This record gives sequence, structure tokens and C-alpha cells, in this order.
Amino acid sequence: MIDPGSEPRLTPQRTARLDRLIQATRDAPPANLADIIREELHVDLATSYAGCRIPHPFGKGSGQLSCTVPQVAEDAASGVAFVVLKTVIAESADGARSMAPWANPETRMKVERRRSRKGIDGWTVSWKGRGWSGSLDDYLLFFHDALTLAAAHDLLVVPSVKYHLPPVGEEPNEHEYRHTTAALNQVWRRHATRSLILEKDLSPTLAGDTLAGNRALVLHWLSNLTFWIHDAVSDACVGIKVMNAMFDDAFQVEMVRAVMENQRPPDFIVVFNRLFDADRGIAYGGWDLSDRNLAVLERVGGGGLTRMPMSATGNICSGRVMMEYALRGCENGQVHTFFQLPRSQYIASGASRTRCALYTLLLHPRDGLVAWLWTLNEIGVLEERDGVLHFRDVVGRGIR
Repeated sequence: MIDPGSEPRLTPQRTARLDRLIQATRDAPPANLADIIREELHVDLATSYAGCRIPHPFGKGSGQLSCTVPQVAEDAASGVAFVVLKTVIAESADGARSMAPWANPETRMKVERRRSRKGIDGWTVSWKGRGWSGSLDDYLLFFHDALTLAAAHDLLVVPSVKYHLPPVGEEPNEHEYRHTTAALNQVWRRHATRSLILEKDLSPTLAGDTLAGNRALVLHWLSNLTFWIHDAVSDACVGIKVMNAMFDDAFQVEMVRAVMENQRPPDFIVVFNRLFDADRGIAYGGWDLSDRNLAVLERVGGGGLTRMPMSATGNICSGRVMMEYALRGCENGQVHTFFQLPRSQYIASGASRTRCALYTLLLHPRDGLVAWLWTLNEIGVLEERDGVLHFRDVVGRGIR
């Protein structure tokens, strides 16, 4: 990974163009920043999430920042590329939930500094909440309202679900899988013509849960989940959110292999959310997280396992970190912590925190995505096409 303290390589002409754009827009960041960047800087940031075109790679990951309609409204107005809603706990038709302990109303979050093992200071968000604490019916209303609002802004909004995870040798609760997936699909079809997109949350594989220490069980889930979901809605576009397990990097690669050798492989995977602090009893992020994720992705790529689209998550605190994930095969990045930092950490003002954060991720003169795409061009890794640099051309370049 590039040293966080290193400098990008920019020609004087490019430095001047970037500075002019920043000076003209930093006090009132526009929502259509990706369009402006293509027009004025000749950098096309467009990419994909779950097969859908998005204007740039930065979306919002599932969590406490995506559980209300006003939050989705702010994301839409700010130009976020996509939003994954907070994780709903699957229900059967009678309201029973096998994963009920994961429905926790705790919402308090604390943004903290965290120093990595390498001595680099980063940020993490500490909280002890879990999934959507309300009912599935409440979530369906929220999902409908979010989709209605998002349609006016061409914002992609998808649900996240925590389904029943059975022990080895037992069948999953098919009533929960079928009822929840069908209900989500019904709401989705009122707004979209394409197949339902959803993410499957795998939080119980994260260290700290009593189930997390059973390697065979974790691999069993990863090998069967997509099949169980498709048994409910056959044409659903399914993403599996692979967590950081409590074992070594080799097992992390084995987890990816299990997903890709699924009875019916998912359409994409999300890699890899959070580490676990056993002393404090909470999950955490920061530079330790991105260091591990990127190291595992290098092994995944080296093992020839990158056969499906990947969505990155974990310490996406700058454009350069997003570029590192992209070089290792990730088409986009799911941001959470960076949207909550003190405003002094952003280079823009005069707008919502979300819009200022996106602006910083894209245009920061030292850490922004544009600066590092230009750097790849300067060092001969990325070439222009018709006078334009394309973010899509970076995806997977580091493992080819």
C-alpha cells in the first residue's frame, strides 16, 4: 500500500487546473461533482455497483447513517453514488425471527482516533448496536419511502438483510428466507424493472460472536447462502458481505473461495468489514483494517479468485485508499466513518457533512482520487482514452 504520507505526482499544469476547480467550488460543493470533474479535469469517475452504473465509486455502507428517510435525502442531495440501508433482521410471515438478538436499538456512536500497529493515526467509529430494531413491516415502509425519494435523484438504494444461519447439518429457516426476500422484492418491483439487489450481512462471522470460532460453520454458510436466497427469489442480484473472521489471512482467502465456489455464486461480494477488539468488546476500523484487507485482496488476486465484482469497505478515508482497493479488483467503496469526521478534516465548507466528505475524497490535492488517478497516469500505469482517464481502467490493474 502507498505510504499515507507520500505525495502524488502531478504536472504543474494539472496542479493548476485542480487548484482552480477547488478555489471555485470548495465554499459551495456541487452535487454533480463527477460531471464537473469529467468536463474540466478530463477524468471519468464512472464505475459500477451490482451491475448498475454509478457516477463515481463512493457509496454509503449499511449502518446507523442509512436508517432514516432524512439520511437518504441528504445522501441523494449530496451526490452519494449508492446507499446500502441498515440491515433488517429476516422474519417469517408470523413475525418470528431466528436472528432476533441482532435487532438492537442501540444507536449511539463515538468517532475516535485509533493508532495502527504501524503507528499511523486513523479514525474509527465505536458503537454496540446491531441490526434494524423495528419490525420487517416498518422496514418495508422505510424501504419504499427511500426508493421513492431516491428515484428523483437517480440514486441507487438497496437493502441489507441478516437471514437465519443454521448449524451444519440443519436446514435454514426457509420461511424467513422466502417471506423476507419476497416482501423486499415486492416493494422493489413497485419502483424498478430490474431484479432486486440486496446484500446479505454476515456479522455473526466477525470475531466476538460465539459462532465466529467455528471455521467449518463459517465456510458452510458462505458456501450455501446465495442458494438459500435464490430459492426465495430466483432472479435476485445478491451480494455477500464477507466480514473479517477471527482467524489468519489464509482463512480469509478460504472464505472468499467458499463464496465463489458457492452452489450458486453471488453476483458480487463486499470485502471486508471491521476487525474486533477483544479487550473492548467492539468492532473497529482504521489503518489496521485497510492494511489487512488490502493484503488479503492481494492473496485473493494472486490465487486467481477475482472472478466476480467486488465492493470495498474498510477505512476508505481518502481517494488514494479507494485507488488501492480498485487496483486489487474493487469497483466501488462503501464509506461510513469518513462521513462522520470533524469538519476540520474536510477541505470543503458551506454544505452538508456528507457533501463535504465526498468533495474531499474526490478533490483533495494530496489524498483525493483525481490526484492519484493522475499519478497513475504519470508513472505509466494508467493511460488516457480519447484524452480522458477512466477510473474503470484502474479496477484490477494491480493483479493482472
